[in-house]
Amino acid sequence: MRPSETALADARTALARCDALAALSARSGRIDRFALTRSHAEANALVASWMAQTEMATWVDAVGNVCGRLEGLTSDLPALLLGSHLDTVPDAGRYDGPLGVAIALAVAVRLHARVASLPFALEVVGFSDEEGTRFGAALTGSRGLAGTWDEAWWAQVDAGGVRLREAFVEFGLDPARVGEAARPPESLVGYLESHIEQGPSLEDADRPLGVVSAIAGARRFALRVVGEARHAGGTSYERRRDALVGASHAVIEVERIARTEGVVATVGALEVHPGAANVVPGHVDLTLDLRAEHDADRDRAWDLIASAVEKRCTEGGLVFEAVETHRAQAVAMDPALRDAVAAGIRATTGEESVTVLFSGAGHDAMAMAAVTPVAMQLVRCRDGISHHPDEAVRLDDVALAIDAFEAAVLAVAAEF
Repeated sequence: MRPSETALADARTALARCDALAALSARSGRIDRFALTRSHAEANALVASWMAQTEMATWVDAVGNVCGRLEGLTSDLPALLLGSHLDTVPDAGRYDGPLGVAIALAVAVRLHARVASLPFALEVVGFSDEEGTRFGAALTGSRGLAGTWDEAWWAQVDAGGVRLREAFVEFGLDPARVGEAARPPESLVGYLESHIEQGPSLEDADRPLGVVSAIAGARRFALRVVGEARHAGGTSYERRRDALVGASHAVIEVERIARTEGVVATVGALEVHPGAANVVPGHVDLTLDLRAEHDADRDRAWDLIASAVEKRCTEGGLVFEAVETHRAQAVAMDPALRDAVAAGIRATTGEESVTVLFSGAGHDAMAMAAVTPVAMQLVRCRDGISHHPDEAVRLDDVALAIDAFEAAVLAVAAEF
């Protein structure tokens, strides 16, 4: 189905807003927008200005999420939340997160004139820290809103030595008031999120949109292999305790076991210390991201990885250390909200069937499921590329996504 000119115009606005957010970055020439930084504050202010244009009441909550609200039939009704995140990974694309916020804003604009007839309030949220890039713990914005903030996060330190508590204060937030971000379950109807797929399934199926069945359970670890730093020329192989050799075996074991167990595991960062050409590496720090559709499969894979790496390290006279930095349980979408999203897609595209996808990528919907029903719409992205500057979407797909997301909200209202 070809989108209407109105829908295409709304899509152009949404994409222009993604471009405007992409310009807010800690580094010129790339997109680096991390939680509780100046560029994050600028993004919040920009999104709040767009919300205000739609006569939404706006605020930044106690964990740094930017929020806007349109009242329904009466004031103080529970809210249906629409949104996504505004933070990025390093050297990011411009659609992972911001497109979902832009689509939510487009729907709010469309429903503004008729929101007084809705049986719930409509809210848009731009979450502060989905990626966990700066401090290591992901989904802190949505977990703060969901009331599952972890006090252990206060000890997290960024690469510059700034503690999370200090970053809160510098951002203008009060760590003692973090609990005020939490929404009571009775204050919410549900949470709907539109997001780029971050995989190639929709493109392979030649479908613009899909609906999520469940989101992968994820665990992240900070790993360290400890050996002994010695002179590269004067230390024989028999005397070496080369941490990089052990770390290299760890990377290979991670991929081997993940493939065998049918899970997804990624070593995304590796730092060698002391990092000199003529020194045997003394210790190596690695990250591990481990995901699976079912938590039991993920956890079994981790046990196998830890055992295999420990064995390799022991054989090489090395010490293996692991600290879990993040854990999120697999989350199934709410059946009623999932049906509403699917109905919106069918009504918009004219397709009899809707592509249902399991999401290997984590999303704020995972955290929001702790406080309210959730569902997600996925938008086709070119070649499935994400977390990369080459992220790309089609104008007509975004137009259809806005139409379908609006239809999903109205479907929720009809069944409320």
